[in-house]
Amino acid sequence: MAEQTAVNHPIFARFFERLSEKEERLGQAEHRRQLLAGLSGGVIEVGAGNGLNFKSYPAEVTHVLAVEPEPYLRERAREAAAGAPVPIEVVDGVADRLPASGASFDVGVASLVLCSVPDQGAAIAELFRVIRPGGELRFYEHVRGDGERLARFQDAATFVWPTFAGGCHPNRDTAAAIAAAGFSIESCRRFPFRPCFFCAPVAPRILGGARRPRDARDPAAGLGG
Repeated sequence: MAEQTAVNHPIFARFFERLSEKEERLGQAEHRRQLLAGLSGGVIEVGAGNGLNFKSYPAEVTHVLAVEPEPYLRERAREAAAGAPVPIEVVDGVADRLPASGASFDVGVASLVLCSVPDQGAAIAELFRVIRPGGELRFYEHVRGDGERLARFQDAATFVWPTFAGGCHPNRDTAAAIAAAGFSIESCRRFPFRPCFFCAPVAPRILGGARRPRDARDPAAGLGG
């Protein structure tokens, strides 16, 4: 498994915070509400950012472990957690080495983060590891477009986009990667969301849920070390 290094994007983090306020007003707040609707039990949220999901967690959620590696965003998330309707612990950590034991959460949440992790396959494998058999993964991500012209545009943008957007890769087929990791996708809605002119490369979105099969073997079982 690849190992992430420390994450520090101070300029992008502040830009993200300002842009996200506009995105929430234009409809992303509703996307987040749909993402988290009906959840219960223990949740691990990967790449919590500045904590925009926190206010939308249902009361049936018993606790949330929110993992965020970027220092500025992590502090904003801790501020958001203080006013959340459910108990939330915000911790430092990276997606391919989650600070949690195997099969310890009922639900994993990935929200606009699987585009920016250096090794997407490793990050999803970690989510598979920490979600219990029969547990759920909820995802809201921007992804590779269906149309050939848009996909080529995203491929071209990827040469420069990660440099200015906190490591974001706009051309990833995230739904396919989730399925390849062993999850069974139960729902996946595709739709465009373009809150500003410059967001064209990341306009294609998916929102849905997948499940770790009940008979799935813990990928870490039987390994030495």
